[in-house]
Amino acid sequence: QVQLVESGGGLVQAGGSLRLSCAASARTFSSLHMGWFRQAPGKEREFVAVIMWGGTRTYYGDSVKGRFTISRDNTKNTEYLQMNSLKPEDTAVYYCAADVSHFGPQPAYRYWGQGTQVTVSS
Repeated sequence: QVQLVESGGGLVQAGGSLRLSCAASARTFSSLHMGWFRQAPGKEREFVAVIMWGGTRTYYGDSVKGRFTISRDNTKNTEYLQMNSLKPEDTAVYYCAADVSHFGPQPAYRYWGQGTQVTVSS
Protein backbone atom coordinates (compact mmCIF):
# COMPACT_ATOMS: atom_id res chain seq x y z
CA GLN A 1 0.00 0.00 0.00
CA VAL A 2 1.24 3.47 -0.91
CA GLN A 3 0.24 6.55 1.03
CA LEU A 4 0.63 9.97 -0.57
CA VAL A 5 0.56 13.25 1.34
CA GLU A 6 0.49 16.59 -0.44
CA SER A 7 1.65 19.88 1.03
CA GLY A 8 2.51 23.39 -0.07
CA GLY A 9 -0.87 24.68 -1.14
CA GLY A 10 -2.17 28.08 -0.14
CA LEU A 11 -3.32 31.49 -1.28
CA VAL A 12 -1.23 33.44 -3.77
CA GLN A 13 -1.76 36.44 -6.00
CA ALA A 14 -1.93 36.11 -9.76
CA GLY A 15 1.57 36.03 -11.22
CA GLY A 16 3.01 34.45 -8.10
CA SER A 17 4.53 31.05 -7.48
CA LEU A 18 3.97 28.03 -5.27
CA ARG A 19 5.72 24.70 -4.91
CA LEU A 20 3.71 21.63 -4.04
CA SER A 21 5.24 18.52 -2.55
CA CYS A 22 3.99 14.96 -2.39
CA ALA A 23 5.61 12.62 0.10
CA ALA A 24 5.17 8.90 -0.49
CA SER A 25 5.35 6.13 2.06
CA ALA A 26 6.42 3.48 -0.42
CA ARG A 27 9.86 1.91 -0.19
CA THR A 28 9.44 1.33 -3.93
CA PHE A 29 8.92 5.02 -4.68
CA SER A 30 11.64 4.99 -7.32
CA SER A 31 9.61 2.48 -9.34
CA LEU A 32 6.44 4.59 -9.36
CA HIS A 33 5.30 6.96 -12.06
CA MET A 34 4.13 10.10 -10.26
CA GLY A 35 1.54 12.59 -11.41
CA TRP A 36 -0.43 15.69 -10.48
CA PHE A 37 -4.08 16.36 -11.18
CA ARG A 38 -6.36 19.17 -10.12
CA GLN A 39 -10.07 19.67 -9.68
CA ALA A 40 -11.91 22.97 -9.49
CA PRO A 41 -15.43 23.23 -8.06
CA GLY A 42 -18.01 21.91 -10.49
CA LYS A 43 -15.37 20.66 -12.94
CA GLU A 44 -13.88 17.31 -13.79
CA ARG A 45 -10.49 16.26 -12.54
CA GLU A 46 -7.86 17.66 -14.90
CA PHE A 47 -4.45 16.28 -15.75
CA VAL A 48 -1.57 18.59 -14.81
CA ALA A 49 1.70 16.68 -15.17
CA VAL A 50 3.39 13.31 -14.80
CA ILE A 51 6.97 12.18 -14.35
CA MET A 52 8.35 8.76 -15.16
CA TRP A 53 9.81 6.59 -12.39
CA GLY A 54 13.40 7.50 -13.28
CA GLY A 55 12.66 11.17 -13.86
CA THR A 56 13.82 11.00 -17.46
CA ARG A 57 10.48 11.73 -19.06
CA THR A 58 7.76 14.25 -18.23
CA TYR A 59 4.43 15.17 -19.76
CA TYR A 60 2.28 18.26 -19.13
CA GLY A 61 -1.27 19.33 -19.66
CA ASP A 62 -1.69 22.08 -22.26
CA SER A 63 -2.98 24.61 -19.75
CA VAL A 64 0.20 24.49 -17.63
CA LYS A 65 2.95 23.98 -20.21
CA GLY A 66 5.75 26.49 -19.81
CA ARG A 67 4.55 27.56 -16.35
CA PHE A 68 4.66 24.41 -14.21
CA THR A 69 7.56 22.01 -13.69
CA ILE A 70 7.29 18.53 -12.23
CA SER A 71 10.28 16.89 -10.58
CA ARG A 72 11.13 14.17 -8.10
CA ASP A 73 13.76 13.23 -5.58
CA ASN A 74 13.90 9.48 -5.24
CA THR A 75 16.23 9.75 -2.24
CA LYS A 76 13.48 11.61 -0.35
CA ASN A 77 10.46 9.70 -1.72
CA THR A 78 9.03 13.02 -2.81
CA GLU A 79 7.74 14.60 -5.98
CA TYR A 80 7.29 18.30 -6.57
CA LEU A 81 5.27 20.67 -8.69
CA GLN A 82 6.76 24.11 -9.16
CA MET A 83 4.03 26.47 -10.28
CA ASN A 84 4.98 29.85 -11.71
CA SER A 85 2.99 32.65 -13.32
CA LEU A 86 -0.12 31.46 -11.55
CA LYS A 87 -3.52 32.51 -12.84
CA PRO A 88 -6.91 32.61 -11.13
CA GLU A 89 -7.98 29.70 -13.34
CA ASP A 90 -5.30 27.57 -11.67
CA THR A 91 -7.41 27.65 -8.50
CA ALA A 92 -8.26 24.06 -7.59
CA VAL A 93 -7.55 21.19 -5.25
CA TYR A 94 -4.32 19.57 -6.42
CA TYR A 95 -3.92 15.83 -6.09
CA CYS A 96 -0.84 13.68 -6.18
CA ALA A 97 -1.13 10.31 -7.94
CA ALA A 98 1.09 7.27 -8.37
CA ASP A 99 1.13 4.02 -10.28
CA VAL A 100 3.60 1.31 -11.13
CA SER A 101 2.55 0.97 -14.75
CA HIS A 102 0.21 3.78 -15.78
CA PHE A 103 1.91 6.85 -17.23
CA GLY A 104 -0.31 9.36 -18.94
CA PRO A 105 -3.04 12.00 -18.70
CA GLN A 106 -5.88 9.65 -17.81
CA PRO A 107 -6.69 9.52 -14.08
CA ALA A 108 -6.15 5.75 -13.99
CA TYR A 109 -3.56 5.88 -11.23
CA ARG A 110 -3.90 3.39 -8.41
CA TYR A 111 -2.82 5.62 -5.55
CA TRP A 112 -4.06 9.11 -4.70
CA GLY A 113 -3.39 11.71 -2.05
CA GLN A 114 -6.04 13.70 -0.20
CA GLY A 115 -5.32 16.91 -2.06
CA THR A 116 -4.11 20.38 -1.22
CA GLN A 117 -5.97 23.60 -1.99
CA VAL A 118 -4.40 26.20 -4.24
CA THR A 119 -6.17 29.53 -4.53
CA VAL A 120 -4.98 32.25 -6.89
CA SER A 121 -6.47 35.69 -6.38
CA SER A 122 -6.77 38.24 -9.17
